[in-house]
Amino acid sequence: MPNIPSLDLSNFLSNNDTLKKDFVKRIGKAYQEIGFIALKGHFLTKDNIDNLYLQIKKFFDLPQEIKNKYEFEGYKGQRGYTSFGKEHAKGKKEGDLKEFWHFGQFLENPNNYNYPENIIVNEIPEFNSVGRETFKALEKTAVYVLRAISIFLKLQEDHFDKFVINGNSILRPIHYPPIKKEPEKAVRAAAHGDINLITLLMGAHGKGLQVKNNKGEWIDAIAAEDEIVINVGDMLSRYTNDKLKSTIHRVVNPPKELWGKSRYSIPFFLHPIGSMNLNVLENCIDNDNPKKFDDITAHDFLINRLIDIGVMKKE
Repeated sequence: MPNIPSLDLSNFLSNNDTLKKDFVKRIGKAYQEIGFIALKGHFLTKDNIDNLYLQIKKFFDLPQEIKNKYEFEGYKGQRGYTSFGKEHAKGKKEGDLKEFWHFGQFLENPNNYNYPENIIVNEIPEFNSVGRETFKALEKTAVYVLRAISIFLKLQEDHFDKFVINGNSILRPIHYPPIKKEPEKAVRAAAHGDINLITLLMGAHGKGLQVKNNKGEWIDAIAAEDEIVINVGDMLSRYTNDKLKSTIHRVVNPPKELWGKSRYSIPFFLHPIGSMNLNVLENCIDNDNPKKFDDITAHDFLINRLIDIGVMKKE
């Protein structure tokens, strides 16, 4: 099977109605069939990408005792640092072979949305400002991708805007450290589906990320240098009654000769505001596709899943 479909967002943004309609048709088909695309024409600049990689490498290279200062129990993993092996896929006991950081919304009054504030890294002056630039560029890209999806679903084009602009989104720089011994059962990221509406991933330019297709086969998801990978998350799959697919994916361990190298990736998890109802869309229900999911808010769905993956404890 060929690699994941490649699309150009500039076609959707153009004044050419034919190009726009073709983009909508192709993104809908891709998300129905495989749940992943590679996208060029997005709002991230090469400087955004290069600067963020520089900053996150500086952070993950800090001594462990300094990184540990930025892991706060009270934040329940929503902001700041999460140490190596702490998170696992749903249904797995083994922790993934990774450490990561969480940036959230950069708002003047995050408490208006009940969001925790971002944590400032004192040792790296540019860390947070570069994170903010990247967060905003990815959020803007995501809004337009959801507008195309809205048209495909025969909704108003701005259907998702009120839910995702200033939504509870997360930018997660991940470091997969060198593998020093044969892992018993753990992989860099075990097979999982994402929790959120859509995920935008920087850094899928080399092998590692794999997607399970409809035949149950694992295929490599590799983007070109100017592309980011965007996949459907469980919230959007649920909202559309599985019309759009949240595809199982994983990050596999590299061949043994490459164990000594770190791997970095930077997903942006687009979440809605917590009060959004994920109740299945009426126009995605019919006699052949009866309603599959109970009504739930985005907040409650998120909490349930964070408990499943070990980031939060059941209260």
